[in-house]
Amino acid sequence: MDRSFRHVIFVLLGCFTLLFVQLNRVQIFEAAALQDNGSNTRTIQREFDQLRGEIRTRDGVVVASSEPAGPDSPFQFQRLYPEGELYAHSVGYVSFTVGAEGVERTYNAEILGDTPSQQLSDLTSLLDEDARSGSITLTLDHDLQRVAQEALGERVGSVVAMDPRTGAVLALWSYPSFDPNLVAANNSTEANAARAELLEAPGNPLRARSYRDTAFPGSTFKVITAAAALETPDRGITATEPVFETTTEYLHPLTTRPITNFGGRPCGGNLTDLLVQSCNTSFALIAAEILGPAVMVNQAEAAGFNSVPPFDLPGGVASVFPAAETFGARVAAPTPEVPAGVFENSPLLAQAAIGQFDVQATPLQMALMIAGVANDGIIPTPHILAEVADANGRVVRRNEPDPWRMSMREDNARSLQQALITAAQEGGGNTAAVPGLVVGVKTGTAQHGTDPPLSNAWIVGFAGLPDEDIELAVAVLVEDLPDPGDQTGGRIAGPIARQLFEEYFSGRI
Repeated sequence: MDRSFRHVIFVLLGCFTLLFVQLNRVQIFEAAALQDNGSNTRTIQREFDQLRGEIRTRDGVVVASSEPAGPDSPFQFQRLYPEGELYAHSVGYVSFTVGAEGVERTYNAEILGDTPSQQLSDLTSLLDEDARSGSITLTLDHDLQRVAQEALGERVGSVVAMDPRTGAVLALWSYPSFDPNLVAANNSTEANAARAELLEAPGNPLRARSYRDTAFPGSTFKVITAAAALETPDRGITATEPVFETTTEYLHPLTTRPITNFGGRPCGGNLTDLLVQSCNTSFALIAAEILGPAVMVNQAEAAGFNSVPPFDLPGGVASVFPAAETFGARVAAPTPEVPAGVFENSPLLAQAAIGQFDVQATPLQMALMIAGVANDGIIPTPHILAEVADANGRVVRRNEPDPWRMSMREDNARSLQQALITAAQEGGGNTAAVPGLVVGVKTGTAQHGTDPPLSNAWIVGFAGLPDEDIELAVAVLVEDLPDPGDQTGGRIAGPIARQLFEEYFSGRI
């Protein structure tokens, strides 16, 4: 072979080798970086123009689907949300110009059928991208979601319902809401205008208040204070002993501002009595003079505070209990008026123990807290995904229950269950009681300290059939109510919880 000809062959082979290396570098090693590059609109265009599968509730209601777009559309498909605002904060939306939220964002790959398990299950999708898609089933129950919407009505607030055994979220509703079809329009001008209008609307309807916004939890937080007492046996508090003095106010020796009970009424008794009566004075004393900051912080964090719950929707926030350092150091020289062991800012701890001061919680967090009580101390990982299927409907993934936290010992959880069941029978939470069910609740009324006065009405609770597992845990928050003397958690939030219990157990009681 001629030397010059061999030289040309070697040069060509070298070029092909370099080309092969470069293609592999781009397609394999740098693919993710290129796809995530904001200037790479081809990836965004390709995904948005690909067929997206259906999203359904656990009872088969289609809450997101795609249909062929009209001839004037720049895309092949238009995403539709048949239930409008009902699932806006959970299912979310997907828009070429506005972006994606909710389930559409978290499970984008699954909806497109792009996960390895979906592609291996449906081998034809490897050869034909146009045939590729996926579908997902949610844990949400359509009838329960509808009841949550109707029961809350046009009052600002949130409703969360879940199975305390598994963490499956069965209802997730916040008001105000919005119609996701408006921001998902293929027409970019219309989508941007709709989003701009929603951003200016009162109450920020685009925001999922149920897991993205926090508020004073008020007396619902007393469940955590009671758990802290039970979980610290060396402090000598059980469900039945000691019996705390009946009083109308608690005045810590380091302050001149007393804590009073709701309506100025007297209360006292053992720990169960205190929960049933929602006794501010005794819970304030227990936290400030018996338990102390470290115990309270540890128990709040065991319940999930100061951590973002591992919920499979984007943008969740942590609920907050102040750090132990907030309450200062121990008083160096106790006096007859100032007992040994108290901290410099113990009056603030007294307020925190009843869900005030700097304590803030999302409705999702409070639902998880009460789920832990109902589930014998184990808080499950909250989730909204039930199943993932391929383009032919074959299930390729099921979401298995997974514990998130051990919030308390089983015996202490059982003690709190009984106390809250009594509260539903004899306390202010009797508005949530349902004949034929075992119901346990704790109400809360948290004042904002504003002028004119506003308050939040809360209830957390659980329900089950007699002699069976507790199946449902709920948290209800109704915000910014006037006249806090009248708008209590029992009166306002209690009936909402009752309607959820009645719907979930309909036909079984």
